[in-house]
Amino acid sequence: MASNQLMYKDLTPAKPLDKKTINHLVWKSTMLQASFNYERMQAAGWLWSILPGLEKIHTNKEDLSASMSHNLEFFNTHTYTVTFVMGIVLSLEQQKAEIGTIRAVRVAAMGPLGGIGDALIWFTLYPIAAGICANMAINGNPFGSLLYFIVVFGAQMALRYWLFNMSYSLGTSAISVLTKRAKEFTHTASMLGVFVVGAITCNYGATALGIMIPNGTTLVDGEEVANYIDVQGLINGILPAMVPLMLTLMCYYLVKKRNWTPTRCIFLLLVLGIVGCAIGIWASSDPYTPLISVPWKPQ
Repeated sequence: MASNQLMYKDLTPAKPLDKKTINHLVWKSTMLQASFNYERMQAAGWLWSILPGLEKIHTNKEDLSASMSHNLEFFNTHTYTVTFVMGIVLSLEQQKAEIGTIRAVRVAAMGPLGGIGDALIWFTLYPIAAGICANMAINGNPFGSLLYFIVVFGAQMALRYWLFNMSYSLGTSAISVLTKRAKEFTHTASMLGVFVVGAITCNYGATALGIMIPNGTTLVDGEEVANYIDVQGLINGILPAMVPLMLTLMCYYLVKKRNWTPTRCIFLLLVLGIVGCAIGIWASSDPYTPLISVPWKPQ
């Protein structure tokens, strides 16, 4: 069977892929998860992405069949950094390396890229771009949503092209470049993402307490006027964004410690918001300058 081959039959190195083919492969990589499944994850999308390159490299049909078979094995990495693995694998395929070596390199490369991609993209690029562009949209600038697409799509395509060309030219030595500072890079990017998320929580967290506790009366022009203690005003003197922070930490605890899904957290916040507004716990305006304060007495 072709899938059990240890070596390719034609061991003559193939010609390097031309620029047009490389560009085609990079664009095909955007569909990596189009056929995602829980048995082999991204395997089908992975093979589909590199297939034009394999067809140019392997003119022997049995070799092409063997290459397609082992490239259809389990595969899972970050969708934006997958071109790094594509470049290394196609470089080895071009040199007609042993199939076992190609398998090992593919597995070794896809693992670290998952963590690096998460730290670089989900925890850094997306929060920063969303924070800036969402603020523009909130202020009525229609260019905000368009700018978000330009930044995110432009950044990912530039990253895809750069990673493919770098890894394809370096071959297996690209793995040492990847893993040399992977831990430090991932930690740094994650820390930056945490700071960005914290800033977004503080700046855009619009949750405020509307609790006004009765505090006696004052005689004004011969009439008694009720006094209230503004709970949110007291909190503002200590930590203005304490309520959004507490809600964020609550969701973090539920997801990390109680294995809640983000969807369950969203529904919980929805219920808290509806019930809280109905009984007057939440203010209906900005957390720092509430326009409406609903008198509420604790039971």
